[in-house]
Amino acid sequence: MSSRSDRHRRHHHYLALALTAALALAGCADAARSTPSPSGRSSQSTSAVALPPAGGRLDYQLGGAYPPAGPVQTVVRDRAARPDPDRYSVCYVNAFQTQPGDRELWPDDTLLRRDGRVVTDPDWPDEVLLDTSSEARREQIAAVLVPWVEGCADDGYDAVELDNLDSYTRSGGALEQQDNVALARRLVDAAHAEGLAVGQKNAAADSEVLRERAGFDFAVVEECAAYRECSTYEQVYGDRVLDIEYTDNLPRTFAAMCADDTSPRSTVLRDRALEPAGSPGHVARVCP
Repeated sequence: MSSRSDRHRRHHHYLALALTAALALAGCADAARSTPSPSGRSSQSTSAVALPPAGGRLDYQLGGAYPPAGPVQTVVRDRAARPDPDRYSVCYVNAFQTQPGDRELWPDDTLLRRDGRVVTDPDWPDEVLLDTSSEARREQIAAVLVPWVEGCADDGYDAVELDNLDSYTRSGGALEQQDNVALARRLVDAAHAEGLAVGQKNAAADSEVLRERAGFDFAVVEECAAYRECSTYEQVYGDRVLDIEYTDNLPRTFAAMCADDTSPRSTVLRDRALEPAGSPGHVARVCP
């Protein structure tokens, strides 16, 4: 799974453009509801958070914020950008690797090392893996990340998505799944305490574990149709799977994907660079 997810993970290193709107969606708390697990149980911790609109049209704007065109109900933006005041807004946080240009924010002990050298993502060499291998290091990481999550809530976001949950698969055996799940649980609890729902980013093979042991509420996934992973996510999260497909790797026409009942209803077609509206390469299409 690691090589596949490495190729189609996020593009958060682009600087998000800020919009001048800070109001949260009105009445989110009133609309709150819990997400049933596959067993039919509901997570107690999610009972006070509002979830993304089931099957709602999606726009994914990590490359720069802009007013969506058409009937979009859910918008994902980088945490440096302001949320969309008129739509359900999801805040992107890179939780298990450093951001390009942000390495100085991290204490040395939080960076994973092998033979004295930091371990980087092979496909994103300007990102260093965070060392989740011990409770002490996880608390150091959380000391940086929890304020970011709380900042998403303060800015008016409705939810947060946590990226690079599968960093352990790129660690050369230095990290284990349980290490990342433990940190994820800490961050999910912090988000829920702020009234935010929490989205699992990619990591299809870990979906059931992340839902049951870390408490994720929905999934934000890249190219699940291209890599035939959609059903894996939907078995865990039902119709709250937000899928981003890219123009350079479509398995068939987008119209055919939209007509297919097995495609997630919340699917958007984006250009690989996630360029904002008005840029030459910008593409953002939703199913009719």
